[in-house]
Amino acid sequence: MSSSVVFVRRSSPHSLKNRALRALWGWVWLLLFRPSPRTFHAWRRVLLRLFGARIGRGVYVYPSAKIWAPWNLEMEDYSCLGDHVDCYCVDKIRLGAYSTVSQYSYLCSASHDYTRVDLPLITAPISVGAGAWITADAFVGPGVVIGEGAIVGVRSTVLKDVEPWTVVAGTPARKIKDRLVQK
Repeated sequence: MSSSVVFVRRSSPHSLKNRALRALWGWVWLLLFRPSPRTFHAWRRVLLRLFGARIGRGVYVYPSAKIWAPWNLEMEDYSCLGDHVDCYCVDKIRLGAYSTVSQYSYLCSASHDYTRVDLPLITAPISVGAGAWITADAFVGPGVVIGEGAIVGVRSTVLKDVEPWTVVAGTPARKIKDRLVQK
């Protein structure tokens, strides 16, 4: 059975201004952000703010973290993007106060509509609640809300919202238990 599907070349859905700013940010990241000493969090906060990121007090962004479009990033006070985190913020990504995204995790706010032959870009914001922890090498997909105080287990794939104060793990992530906090 032959298929008569015609594949078309897609043009970028991003404006020239967006592409130019991302190119400029790429050079700034390569020359000033990435080589900065590990402890220079204040310097990296300044660079991110210059590119439109909303960055709170005491935010930690490690030099190997990749941020696709800083103007779509909001990090509340004392939140953290760990080593080698990939923050693909085509749409908004918000990290609540005291939240942590651990090493090698991937926050992905965009995908493609696979039901259409031209695979148009689709985006949806990601929100990580205050005090939440996304542990090492986890993937968080477009449109996901990680609730306050929630924990996403190592190497989990999160494609649906996570309730506050729960622990989820697996691929796809599912609830393991409630998170009980000792005082």
